[in-house]
Amino acid sequence: MSKGLSATVIIAFYKRLDFLDKILEGLNNQTAQDFEVIIAEDDNSPEALEFILQKRKVYPFPIIHVSQEDKGFRKNRILNEALRHASSGIILFLDGDSIPHPAFVWQYCRNIEKGTACFGRRVMLGEKFTSSLLREPGIRSLKLSSLLFSDSRRVEESMYIPFYRKYKNEYRGIWGCNWGVRLEDLIEINGFDEDYIQASVGEDNDIEWRLRQNEVKFLSMKHRAIVYHMYHKENYNSEATKFNLKVFEGKKKEGRIKCINGLTRFTN
Repeated sequence: MSKGLSATVIIAFYKRLDFLDKILEGLNNQTAQDFEVIIAEDDNSPEALEFILQKRKVYPFPIIHVSQEDKGFRKNRILNEALRHASSGIILFLDGDSIPHPAFVWQYCRNIEKGTACFGRRVMLGEKFTSSLLREPGIRSLKLSSLLFSDSRRVEESMYIPFYRKYKNEYRGIWGCNWGVRLEDLIEINGFDEDYIQASVGEDNDIEWRLRQNEVKFLSMKHRAIVYHMYHKENYNSEATKFNLKVFEGKKKEGRIKCINGLTRFTN
């Protein structure tokens, strides 16, 4: 672990360089500065490599790039590869369509500890708002006053309340685009299960279930760890969801906390 490095931010990325540009802008605006970024590309495009090489010259935080051949949805595989390159004990996850609030890294680092993972929610930016945001040079329009009169949804999630605590028992599960955990807790369950090869519930529900089975608690970061989800057409479909849920239910019946096909691959 690098001395003084508080967190590793992993961005699950595929194709949208215009989105990635805004995410890096958001990370450059963080109140906490001692973190590294790993761009986990489920592809290996020359355009992305050139883009990242240029951004390394611009931003003060280290940017690591891991990639793999595009052979369909293999998000969990590239997330595991990113974990192997992490230099910090705290891992924060962003999807390649979600811009972090300036307090994102700071709030997670002060709340994540061994045996406690944290998760936040997302503002759903509208199609018109996203198009406008992508045209502007920075991300100055990401403020409540601008969002209120836009085509965005869940705008209330953008309210930053530093000492907010959620006391209700309501629980809706984690979003893969906004959560964090100690690296050692992920290692104990062998990371992400690479058996999920369709875009659906695999990387969220499965990893959360296995962490919980290993007695990791989850703390809500509502109104503290905020991300802004940029509009795009969804690439999920009902058949993929049904397939992944069937796989997930089978794995729960097996009761295996350490997945077989994960950070380390082993046999029964």
